[in-house]
Amino acid sequence: MDIICVDLPSRRNRYSLTYVVLSIKHQSRIYVRVYTDGASSVPSIFNIFNSANWLEREIWDMFGVPFSGHPDLRRILTDYGFFGHPLKKDFPLTGFFEIRYDDTSRRIVSESLNLIQELRLFFLNTA
Repeated sequence: MDIICVDLPSRRNRYSLTYVVLSIKHQSRIYVRVYTDGASSVPSIFNIFNSANWLEREIWDMFGVPFSGHPDLRRILTDYGFFGHPLKKDFPLTGFFEIRYDDTSRRIVSESLNLIQELRLFFLNTA
């Protein structure tokens, strides 16, 4: 059903991957957790579950966790020229450039891009 990845850089094996497998026949779910440091690859389950193709590609694209035996491990959400993996905790938030078309000046402009990471507080009214 799903593969969930969490980046915990304070641990030796900083990535925690949780596989959620559903059996419709037996009406049960199994959760399998795998830990990796990011340098060593995790065996792909694509040969067993074809739907893992996109999930493993997304985890590689966002976190940089490699999967051994995956037939097509390439970027799926970011651009092909993108450098880095944006959901890693140590991903830099400054130093990037955005290239876009400006309608007012009718030309392509290159601007410095600062990704803002603010602390957000959510209050739930339980009235």
